[in-house]
Amino acid sequence: MKAERGPADAVRCAFATSLGFQLDPFQLAALDALDAGSSVVVAAPTGSGKTVVAEYAIARALAEGRKVFYTTPLKALSNQKYGDLVRRHGAQHVGLLTGDNAINGEAPVVVMTTEVLRNMIYAGSGALGGLRYVILDEVHYLQNAYRGPVWEEVIIHTPPAVDLVCLSATVSNAEELADWIRTVRGDTAAVIEERRPVELHNLYLLGDRSSDRLLLFPTLVDGRPNPEASALDSKTLRQPGQRGRPRGRLFTPRRPEVVELLAEAEMLPAIYFIFSRAACDDAVTQCVREGHRFTTPEERRQIRAIVEAHVETLSDDDLRVLDYTNWIGGLESGFAAHHAGMVPPFKEAVEACFAAGLVKVVFATETLSLGINMPARSVVIEKLTKFTGERHEFLTPGEYTQLTGRAGRRGIDDVGYAIVLWSPFVPFDQVAGLAGTRSYALTSSFRPTYNMAANLVRRYPPDVAHHLLNLSFAQYRADSDVVRLEAQLERTRDAVAEAHAAALCERGDIEEYRALLRSSEETGRHRHAFTGDVLAALDRVKPGDVLVVPGGKSGGRVAILSTSRRRGGDLRLRAITTDRRMLSLGPKDFPAPPRPVARIELPAPYAPNNAGFQRHVASALQAARLREDGLVGLHGPSRGPRGQGEEVMARAEAAAPHPVANCPDARRHLRAADRAERLTRDAERMERRIRGRTESLARQFDRVLRVLEAWGYVDGWALTPAGQRLARTYHEADLLVAESLQQGLLDGLSAPDVAAVASVFTYEARGQGEGVAAFPSSLTKERWEAIEALAGELNSAEEEAGLPLTRPPEAGFMTLAHGWAAGGDLEKLIEGAELSGGDFVRNVKQLVDLLRQLGEGAPDPSTAAAARAAADQLFRGVVAASAAVSVIDSEVPVSEAE
Repeated sequence: MKAERGPADAVRCAFATSLGFQLDPFQLAALDALDAGSSVVVAAPTGSGKTVVAEYAIARALAEGRKVFYTTPLKALSNQKYGDLVRRHGAQHVGLLTGDNAINGEAPVVVMTTEVLRNMIYAGSGALGGLRYVILDEVHYLQNAYRGPVWEEVIIHTPPAVDLVCLSATVSNAEELADWIRTVRGDTAAVIEERRPVELHNLYLLGDRSSDRLLLFPTLVDGRPNPEASALDSKTLRQPGQRGRPRGRLFTPRRPEVVELLAEAEMLPAIYFIFSRAACDDAVTQCVREGHRFTTPEERRQIRAIVEAHVETLSDDDLRVLDYTNWIGGLESGFAAHHAGMVPPFKEAVEACFAAGLVKVVFATETLSLGINMPARSVVIEKLTKFTGERHEFLTPGEYTQLTGRAGRRGIDDVGYAIVLWSPFVPFDQVAGLAGTRSYALTSSFRPTYNMAANLVRRYPPDVAHHLLNLSFAQYRADSDVVRLEAQLERTRDAVAEAHAAALCERGDIEEYRALLRSSEETGRHRHAFTGDVLAALDRVKPGDVLVVPGGKSGGRVAILSTSRRRGGDLRLRAITTDRRMLSLGPKDFPAPPRPVARIELPAPYAPNNAGFQRHVASALQAARLREDGLVGLHGPSRGPRGQGEEVMARAEAAAPHPVANCPDARRHLRAADRAERLTRDAERMERRIRGRTESLARQFDRVLRVLEAWGYVDGWALTPAGQRLARTYHEADLLVAESLQQGLLDGLSAPDVAAVASVFTYEARGQGEGVAAFPSSLTKERWEAIEALAGELNSAEEEAGLPLTRPPEAGFMTLAHGWAAGGDLEKLIEGAELSGGDFVRNVKQLVDLLRQLGEGAPDPSTAAAARAAADQLFRGVVAASAAVSVIDSEVPVSEAE
């Protein structure tokens, strides 16, 4: 859509004058593209001023009397951008639409999550009338495996008269992205800025035991790995096959030492990335405990004022549960953690204090890299590996670029610093390789979903629907990856064969033994509720007794060497395993009272620290004949949690006499079997990816349609009533949710029961110990079992059709959801649950989102009413306070901030 040059020139002049700084060439090029009536893709480093382009689009739309939608991938980003725009344009001109908030939705400028816009497009919302621009902030998010397809849906389906402003991190294929958008929508300019606004110095920090000090090296010298750092590192590399942690000249600096060095070198403020929530919290505690304080009395006063403004909606009880006293103590010393386990008011207070220069060090997980406005002078990366839930993986060049993009504050710092700590497990050359990689290629995660298919059937004839799918970025670049994937698949298959060979055990069937261990682990995922009974049983244990410790690979038979009482009455048992590992055991290691299953004679003289003594005991332990009468006995296990604990112990005892358990290499065999299983899954995923690359998305869409037709959601090229509901169900388990409604599995329930049952669709445990299944009532358990069976049927249908499997439901949040909806107390609900306050809030908010959809789409009016009531009852206390949007003045210029 072309604009008149005269008015455009006036708008441009007024906008440039309002900024108060000179525009960079890339900004001018992007503004020229908008003036020419073109969409634009702007790829530039963090902090370079991409948002100036978005601000200009807003100014143009307002001058024309038109509307702008500003989309972000996260609610937190939407809230932050809403505050920025309110300060610039006034609350009457700016609205906010997220799952939590609907504020002034008819305003000319509306900030929203990308999913909200996608839903509006599919619904044919009248709010799309008069829309001039859609701003897609963080558009590189389209490669996100779970939510990325939404960006492609928006780009393809946004009305043609609307121009797009796509803001991206630096990617190597920005021209390809712009070419694709040009193919789909028409004129699109690619504006690329590779130069950082603040020069970045990549540094490598290590500890040297020979001098007992920290050494800081440039990572690159003349664009090549620093030879001095490389030579030092090569002397201490972990050797292949070496067991344990190598100890040599170099060491990884401790967090308080790093912080002290940064302070002395005037390299603060800093963001210190640690890929563990607990480690972020521990880092703050360590720094405070060691006496570091980086704030003045006036800064502490300002910190407390900012914090009190952000937490004013939280009650005193909420603050006590959230450990407010220790948290604000860290802030007032200049330290804070930032991660997804924190409630939003705490995270927002940290962001505000850091942006104001009051907090000097933030220990953060990688979630901070997603667009939040927190530039720093330095960025520290403690490790270049992170745990994905299944394995440890190295950071990609894209992730490294995102993390280090915050180093250097435009207009404040001449240079920014990106500091990587030495690790014995990561060669220096790999560190230098990441530092020397300028950008990364943007990929696509697009695939047809059930909801997408239903909306395509509802809105378009068959030929148009198939054509639109073939317009996706995924299809645009599909064929280039096939050769690389085939080579990777061949290597993975070879690794699977090697792992299977290493898993073979001469003494018995490793898979049979793994099944026994897994059975014990799965039964044992529950709260240790009877430590008193366990303590009494452990009191009777004597040196020489043989116990069985549950816990799969870390458990098995152990011989007790000694018992001791610590301060406070804590009982500890010192034990040894068959492979001579020393363990310290206590009541929490046993879910039910243990019993000796054998006894061995300890050698004389008694010298438990002597290597020969330990070898003798381990050998005797290996040869010991274990009792086989069964812990539970003839009458079966007790009922309730006590019975669960007894069953765990019984299954662990059943695994202990297995022939493989006595193999000295049992742990190596188990690790190899785990590796083979994991690699097999990898190979299967790669095979599916290759099949997906070599067939069109339109054919995948046809398979989705066949499943929908078989399940009664599509009849020919028309939606059934169930299909109409599916088209309004926006969830990663969309068909499972819709079919559960169709089968009445949420009917006839109270509001708390509906909350409990619906939580199985939204909850996803972070680890094995989190979210053990427990049921508020027999009725909710019955509904869970029906949904679990239904999910199995759906997965079978998907496997048969060659489609990605819908994530199975999880019952681990049912009791918490029920208790909170029923008015339960936060402290009592999460006491003992392996769930932080932030995780609790996030899970409840996701559940509220789904319940509101059910309240609009459930076919049974009473079910819809119960879902609405459940959403209202859940949205209270700390949850409602965490959804509140506050606009607090900031000294950071809006148009310069990223």
